[in-house]
Amino acid sequence: MAIAQQCELLDLARSTYYYEPARESPANIALMRRIDKQYLETPFYGSRKMALELSTANRVVNRKRVQRLMRRMGIAGICPRRKTTIPSVGHRVYPYLLRGLTIDRANQVWCSDITYVPMERGFMYLVAVMDWYSRYVLSWRTSNTLDAAFCVSA
Repeated sequence: MAIAQQCELLDLARSTYYYEPARESPANIALMRRIDKQYLETPFYGSRKMALELSTANRVVNRKRVQRLMRRMGIAGICPRRKTTIPSVGHRVYPYLLRGLTIDRANQVWCSDITYVPMERGFMYLVAVMDWYSRYVLSWRTSNTLDAAFCVSA
């Protein structure tokens, strides 16, 4: 089968088949090596401190470039993160009631979740109720305030 026909079946432009992604420049490869070497010495440096450390008197390294390359290399500065999942001393730990349960029919187990959707000004909150077996969204509501009324109506 010809390339044109294959691309037509997949609803892709033929140029997509021939596209080769751009490679990193030799300058970026050299900078990535320097970032890697510096990261092994100081793994707690973020992109700002790394850019300052890699800059020399005659050549300044852009922080955004260092940030992009660090992200591409999959490295980040080691620092304390937010501890959002540590329970308080007085909080009760509830048992997981679905352990060992085989979910084999619709309407056997439902779940719900609340998430926020970033908007131009503030957030919208979205609550959804789903069936675990069919993964069908049974109900959903949005609100611009995080109160219980829209959750109850869902």
